[in-house]
Amino acid sequence: MVRSPRPDFPPPSLIATTEALAALCERLRGERFVTVDTEFMRERTYWPELCVVQLAGASEVAVVDAEAPGLDLAPLGALLADPAVLKVFHAARQDIEIFVLKFDAVPTPLFDTQVAAMVAGFGDQVGYDALVAALTGGQIDKAHRFSDWSARPLSAAQVEYAAGDVTHLRGVYERLSERLQREGRLEWVTEEMAILADPATYRPNPETAWERLRARSNNRRFLGVLRAVAAWRETEAQRLNIPRPRLLKDESLLEIAATAPQTADALARVRGVGRGFAEGRAAAGLFAAIAGAQALPDSALPPAPAVREGSKPSAALVALLKVLLAAKCEEHAVAPKLLASSEDIDRLASEEAPDIQALRGWRHTVFGADAQALKAGRIALGVAGRRIRLLPV
Repeated sequence: MVRSPRPDFPPPSLIATTEALAALCERLRGERFVTVDTEFMRERTYWPELCVVQLAGASEVAVVDAEAPGLDLAPLGALLADPAVLKVFHAARQDIEIFVLKFDAVPTPLFDTQVAAMVAGFGDQVGYDALVAALTGGQIDKAHRFSDWSARPLSAAQVEYAAGDVTHLRGVYERLSERLQREGRLEWVTEEMAILADPATYRPNPETAWERLRARSNNRRFLGVLRAVAAWRETEAQRLNIPRPRLLKDESLLEIAATAPQTADALARVRGVGRGFAEGRAAAGLFAAIAGAQALPDSALPPAPAVREGSKPSAALVALLKVLLAAKCEEHAVAPKLLASSEDIDRLASEEAPDIQALRGWRHTVFGADAQALKAGRIALGVAGRRIRLLPV
């Protein structure tokens, strides 16, 4: 991110007491919008460790030392919950996850400039540095990009670096919102914010952890064991506050689900599992999870992956839909990833009426309706000059 404050801002203040934080948040509650960012550490833990919070209003910027002794973050929680103040982030998911853990609530209302930039045609997952340069002319200083934010005291350079995240973000938000308002797309961004505003987005559910492993198997017993051992790993990693791979890597988990070891010797033969782990206390919980899954009746096992209507989608039809998608993205200056995923395209090609995002809301207006018309033979694609055109049939 940008790492030097805007020159028109005063020097950042470092907040390290509850009294100073309360006074800052009280002032910021009089603002129309506040830009927010965090610095955290997660390399050695399951849960993110909040180190620094950056806040900027119209004429002040502050860096909050979240690890300062005796600091109560309650005033920050009140600011983030104030419905009268818009909270502006860039790439907000990890920041919001931290605040949900701290305050059990999503900041509201919120605006994510990364999502807004995709709606405005800046491409998929646009980098903050490129966005700042394009919209404000600001420059990037990445000198402290990999700082240890848990080390104390914070240096003056770190404080200045952190402040730059939120000072330049104000200009990015103002120019993006003006552009989207002018183009009538603010409502599109509002639809996208619904996912970010859902607290469930940030609360890991051990019972669904197995789904992220994307096991390609129709064996329901294997899937049942995988569900059980993935839930065990998630719960145990949370309890120990360590990253999942430090407990068991994904590859080891899949092998355990396939072989269902019942003894320390069998578990130790799984690649990536050491003898010490196999004979340790943690393995007892893993063996219990395996045994529980093997005892389940068939009716309690996960369903096999659904077979989509028809067979494998026509490669030619998929290619044609991708051409339409590219043309629509070019016409409306929208990032392809935001409009329709590869899975959306495959399902459009193979199913009559798939339940996908591309056929809902603004996406249906921009792309989905024409995709269905193309598939039904009501329109065709042609070329006019250097652009794709839709031709009625």
